[in-house]
Amino acid sequence: MTISLETKIPMLHNFHSYLYQPAWRYTESQEKYKQVLEDFPTISLEFRNLAKVYRDVIVDVCQKMGAGMAEFLQKKVDSLQDWDKYCHYVVGLASIGLSHLFCVLELEDPVIGENTELANSMGIFIEKTIIIRDYLEDQLAGREFWPREVWSRYAKKLSDLARPENTDMAVQCLNELITNALHHVPDVLTYLSRLKNQSVFNFCAIPQVMAVATLAACYNNKQVFRGVVKIRKGQAVTLMMNATNIKAVKGIMYQYVQEIYRKVPSSDPSANKTQQIIVSIRTMCLPNGTAVSRNHYFPICLSCAMLLAGLSWQYLRAV
Repeated sequence: MTISLETKIPMLHNFHSYLYQPAWRYTESQEKYKQVLEDFPTISLEFRNLAKVYRDVIVDVCQKMGAGMAEFLQKKVDSLQDWDKYCHYVVGLASIGLSHLFCVLELEDPVIGENTELANSMGIFIEKTIIIRDYLEDQLAGREFWPREVWSRYAKKLSDLARPENTDMAVQCLNELITNALHHVPDVLTYLSRLKNQSVFNFCAIPQVMAVATLAACYNNKQVFRGVVKIRKGQAVTLMMNATNIKAVKGIMYQYVQEIYRKVPSSDPSANKTQQIIVSIRTMCLPNGTAVSRNHYFPICLSCAMLLAGLSWQYLRAV
């Protein structure tokens, strides 16, 4: 971290106001995203050109997100409640804001923006997946986002999970966190089932199926503590091409939670909870008790939302 807390915390609290300050920029960061701060006048200019109804949504999200980030600069993620709260600040708020924008643009019915709990789960599911997958990368960078409430049952220090002699306990901890993340999938399916606009659906669905595929790759996988676990590029392209309607998404979700189900060790402490949430997800995916096919024709024209969702995947898979 190249910006001191004395500078960063007030900046986060005030960041939403910088959108209305044409000349504001920050040039003292050495982080890889420093260009965003250095060229901020370009961003803020585009923001000020938006209609007020859009600006109000963006400012509200930025203000709440800045306050949340400032809070977690001064505390660690200790409890599962903290974990939910942190993920809410990082991505949940953005998902809520986007849902409001979908309604303001009259792309979706008002219920999409009104049910913030479902929108929040959409974001939390993605962020928990990223945090779970990026254990080793975060450890090497001196960051810790796994909740102490969970990992402290398996190790004295979070970094101890990467030690070869702790592999069994590390994988059990990993499985418990993945089980926790899977509890957001029913909300994800409910949210997606209410969408009507094709571009909005593509934009929202693709990161979700990427996330469940990533969790399936990570589940019971000791490689999470030794290197990088990613889904294959070809697999990612297939998911992007297929996730264009709710029937297809349910088929994809069913496929990957079933993959997890087959890998659940009978000796795993979270085995029963993992199996229970997977049964619930399968029930949502198969309301008539018959398999949901993932075979369907891919639209000839990719929507703008498909491109944006692809960019979301770039974030999910990390640079």
